[in-house]
Amino acid sequence: MITKKDIRKHFLEQRLNLTDAIAEDFNGRLLDNACRLNYEGVRLLHIFLPISEKKEVDTWPLAHWLRQQHPEIQLVLSKADMKTGDMYHYAWNVNTILVKNRFGIPEPEGGTEVAPETVDLVFVPLLAFDRQGHRVGYGKGMYDRFLHQCRQDVRTVGLSLFGPVDQITDTDTWDIPLQTVVTPDLIYQFKQP
Repeated sequence: MITKKDIRKHFLEQRLNLTDAIAEDFNGRLLDNACRLNYEGVRLLHIFLPISEKKEVDTWPLAHWLRQQHPEIQLVLSKADMKTGDMYHYAWNVNTILVKNRFGIPEPEGGTEVAPETVDLVFVPLLAFDRQGHRVGYGKGMYDRFLHQCRQDVRTVGLSLFGPVDQITDTDTWDIPLQTVVTPDLIYQFKQP
C-alpha cells in the first residue's frame, strides 16, 4: 500500500466503514487539536466543507469555533469547475448561500471573490498523508493547483481522521507537501525543503 491509487482505495474504504459513533469521536478529537493551532496573523483562512456521504472530516464545528473565537478571521470557501479543475474562492459569511454540487460538496453560490495570493492559511482535505507531509486526495490535483497560486508563505494544514502512512512512493514534482496535519491523536509538523 504505497502508491496513491492503493492508498486512496484503502483509506476511502476505511473511512466509509467507520461507525457513526467512531466518526463522531474522531471528529471531536480532531476539532480539539485544530483549536490548539496558532491563528495569530491569519486574516483570510480557506476551509473546505465535507462531503458527508464520503465521511470526510466534519469541518462545520471548526468553522463555527473560528467564527466564535477568531471573529477577525474571514473564512473563505471554494467553488470548483470540475471540467477545468479550477477553483474560485469566495468570502464565506453567515448569509452566504451554499449549494451542493453534483459531488455533494457544499459550495458558495457567489459572493465576494478572494484572490488565492491573499489567503494566509489553507485547510486542505485529504484521504491520507505520509511522514514527509505528502497527501493523497481524490486525484484531480485541484488543491495542488490552488496552492501553487498562493503566496510562498501560505500555511497549509491537512485534516485527517487517520495517522500517516510511511511513504507515498509516487509523488509528483508539482505536489505540494503540507506543513502541518491535524489528526484526532496528534498534530504533525513537517520540515519543508
